[in-house]
Amino acid sequence: MSTEAQVQRVIQNGSIKTFKENVDYKTEKDKECVSPDAYQQLNTESYPFKRIIDLLLGSIAFLGLFALTPLIIVGIKLSSRGPVLFKQPRMGEEGRSFDCYKFRTMHVLERTSTDEKPIVTEKGDSRIFPFGQFLRKTNLDELPQLINVLKGEMSLVGPRPYTLKECAYWHQKFDDHYFRYMLKPGITGFAQAEGYRGGTLDDDLMRKRLDFDLIYVEKTSLKLDISIIYKTVKRMLVSNTNGH
Repeated sequence: MSTEAQVQRVIQNGSIKTFKENVDYKTEKDKECVSPDAYQQLNTESYPFKRIIDLLLGSIAFLGLFALTPLIIVGIKLSSRGPVLFKQPRMGEEGRSFDCYKFRTMHVLERTSTDEKPIVTEKGDSRIFPFGQFLRKTNLDELPQLINVLKGEMSLVGPRPYTLKECAYWHQKFDDHYFRYMLKPGITGFAQAEGYRGGTLDDDLMRKRLDFDLIYVEKTSLKLDISIIYKTVKRMLVSNTNGH
């Protein structure tokens, strides 16, 4: 059974609610961040007008993307052979997969995993070309995901979408990872605004990211979204995104 089918089966059967009883927290601090009891009151719907805000702000940002696109195209083409855009299946709301768009930041190379772990981008990854590193540091590589927002597959703010293989891997590690799919994934999220960004296979780092994602699922609001967008833009302006 595919990862997408497994997630949808869990959600449809309603058994996702039982995960709160089996959460294995690594530290007492983790338990304080998101307590199992809190899952009983998890908000399963976005706040009113979130979709309207996504369309309004997404359309404005999309116009800005047009202004930057020619410069980004030239930078990518001068740096590496291959397409300008990169698309990859990611896991979205209710476990549905979709094609997530990004500006390509890596050389086109075939890379296979030698074990069961998914392939993630690491610091100093030799596949990333210099201009691609700049795009990743400034979050500009994520701008094509405005297309996903306008299509209704993503939101401006929400848990970041991971690849299907990454999701399958983390499902084995954390039972409460499924709760991320209660909302649409976002171009930025609570974890990213707090500095947790970039590929990782570290259990402790992912636990912290997941805690922020679950807090967002529970506390999602217009005020929280504005705060996350502000912090994200601030990090972009000072090149402190922790992207790699």
